[in-house]
Amino acid sequence: MNRDRALAIVKEHLTDHRYIHTVGVMNTAIELAKLYDADESKVELAAIFHDYAKFRPKEEMESIIKSQPLPQDLLLFDKELWHAPVGAYLVEKEVGISDLDILNAIKYHTSGRTNMTLLEKIIYLADYIEPGRNFPGVEEVREIASTDLDLAVIYALRNTIQFLLKKQQTIYPDTFNTYNAMVQEYKLRRS
Repeated sequence: MNRDRALAIVKEHLTDHRYIHTVGVMNTAIELAKLYDADESKVELAAIFHDYAKFRPKEEMESIIKSQPLPQDLLLFDKELWHAPVGAYLVEKEVGISDLDILNAIKYHTSGRTNMTLLEKIIYLADYIEPGRNFPGVEEVREIASTDLDLAVIYALRNTIQFLLKKQQTIYPDTFNTYNAMVQEYKLRRS
């Protein structure tokens, strides 16, 4: 599927603000793909569709989680997490994208997961650092992303966990597990 067609499909499901965010994620992801030698066509599609389900009704997302082989514990956590796995499901069913690499990058772009692929890391990070984002710590992560993808993901995860802790919100276990696994792997590679 070409870029223009993909953007036209996703635009129907997003607000103008979220569409601008999506274009920013796409451009950032493509830059990261070039920098870290990832498949640019897969990166582009995953970035375009990463928020495909963002504005679906809560009841629809809940129904999909309950009826599909998705982690049921998602229902115990903030619904902001839901659009990623539900989005991957809907992108496959409604758009016809069946590439598991692309679908997993969409599925895990909010929570992360242990043993993230290069594509998954790029989408996770591009969503975090795209130019429209403006919050404490994002500039540092942007700088790190230009030289060390894994360290940038670790910092993004750390910042996300700290933000949720400050707000006294629950944190999805996959996010903690991703952070722990990436820190351990990073330390092993550095030693």
